[in-house]
Amino acid sequence: MSRPYPLHALAALTCLLACAVAMPVQAAPDRDGAVRVFETADTLCGRDGGALWGESLCGPILVVDPADRAVIANRQDPGGVLVEQEGVFVGTLPETAILANTRVEWSGSDWTQLLWPVPQESSLLRVLLMHEMFHRIQPTLGLTRKEAGNRHLDTRDGRYLLQLEWRALARAVLAVDADVRRAHVGDALAFRAERRRLFADAAAEEAALEINEGIAEYTGVRLGLARDEERRAFAVFDLARFIGAPSFVRSFAYASGPPYGLLLDDADPTWRSRLGADADLGILLAQALRIDVAALADLDARQRRYDADGSLRSAEDARDRERLARVSHWRATLVDGPVLVLPLQHMNVQFNPQTLAALDDIGTVYPTLRLTDTWGALDVVEGGAALIHADYTRATVALPRNGDGRRGEGWTLTLAPGWTVTPGPRAGDMTLVREVSASPP
Repeated sequence: MSRPYPLHALAALTCLLACAVAMPVQAAPDRDGAVRVFETADTLCGRDGGALWGESLCGPILVVDPADRAVIANRQDPGGVLVEQEGVFVGTLPETAILANTRVEWSGSDWTQLLWPVPQESSLLRVLLMHEMFHRIQPTLGLTRKEAGNRHLDTRDGRYLLQLEWRALARAVLAVDADVRRAHVGDALAFRAERRRLFADAAAEEAALEINEGIAEYTGVRLGLARDEERRAFAVFDLARFIGAPSFVRSFAYASGPPYGLLLDDADPTWRSRLGADADLGILLAQALRIDVAALADLDARQRRYDADGSLRSAEDARDRERLARVSHWRATLVDGPVLVLPLQHMNVQFNPQTLAALDDIGTVYPTLRLTDTWGALDVVEGGAALIHADYTRATVALPRNGDGRRGEGWTLTLAPGWTVTPGPRAGDMTLVREVSASPP
């Protein structure tokens, strides 16, 4: 009988976890640090040569210091903002630019933007680079999806079934024997199917984010690491590190993407060619392994295999009680109480995906956030909160008593020229409108 957890893979995982927490914090980016990033990126995308996705991941990279927006780039921008200096290109990003590890359009080009400090541990850096460089080419591959709330993943049952799925995926990824691997995949798919039975919109919402972020993280693991055992260990590492996220609403796909992708690589190496508009990683894996998801039964027995003492269920029960208290507070301050209403037309957002939380069916709460739109910028820091409504037409923050609409507890508003704060349609609220130009004399 095979061991479900090979010792060499667990050793690699232990090293990754240790290195991830032991590395010192880097100082502000300098030329040598940026060049190391650029050379690593060139090596990795050159080694792939466009084989994985049919297109090279090589391209423009910005390394940005969020403290002062200083930029070091690997090439000249078409707009001519950056200045060449010792073989790299330097400058400053404007205040309107969103700062995040992501794809950005700036100065006439699509860039991979990386915030300093980048990981110093080699495996973490390589995975990050390939993840973010994939995002730059993702739209051209047709692999971007309109994201929804996934608010069911902040409920007790949604979280519990997701973590059971993750536990089964971890065992499947590390299983040596094909039959053992297939059995664990069946368990994972059973938990996935039950979650989607309980929550009507779960299938579409989860699938969209798994394409947007799960495929990017799979690409990071697949191209950032050279050996199969490293990839499998890192996939389990991803599952482990996201368990501690305050919320799974948007972070879950980073954990789910690599195990599903690697398992699909084993079961059907051609699976990437079938990532159409409605692709679902679980369905693709079930088809590849000839697993009839509808026939998966005896959920209680499957649960006992991954939560034998019920400790996970108890922990989620306790967390849900705390969540309900937070939801009550957010409803009182961000919905029922006086709020500043910010209309959303051309929004860009910078946030921590691990901290988002659902407010019932109303929308998603962002404990920290930078939100920009035509009216200016909203900055929310720790201690504040903003609500982006589910229809993405508006955001709200709590108004303090006798406030001027420009600042509140944990948030500040910077208005663009031509915009002002006026009373809102509801008594006590305020909103943003364009100023009416004065009539000529």
